[in-house]
Amino acid sequence: MTAYWIAHVTVTDAEAYKGYQALAPAAFAAHGARFLARGGASETLEGPALDRHVVIEFPTLEAARACYRSTAYQTARARRDGACVAHVVIVDGVPG
Repeated sequence: MTAYWIAHVTVTDAEAYKGYQALAPAAFAAHGARFLARGGASETLEGPALDRHVVIEFPTLEAARACYRSTAYQTARARRDGACVAHVVIVDGVPG
């Protein structure tokens, strides 16, 4: 069953955040991820507003977890420390 990363991000240092953007896609690709939403227009209807919203589909919950825990992703994540405020969750998909 598919699983999803849902991330809400406000970038506070665009230059530093580029380091994350340069490294993270390889980690996602290595775990079969597919971007469904990445930035773009959005409207916050409830809760605190963050600027950027990302939805990434993975083939399984295990693949999503493995991606997050991978050395490649953790290296990318370290590059965004101090460059943004992020809220990231992994959620199981609905059986289809």
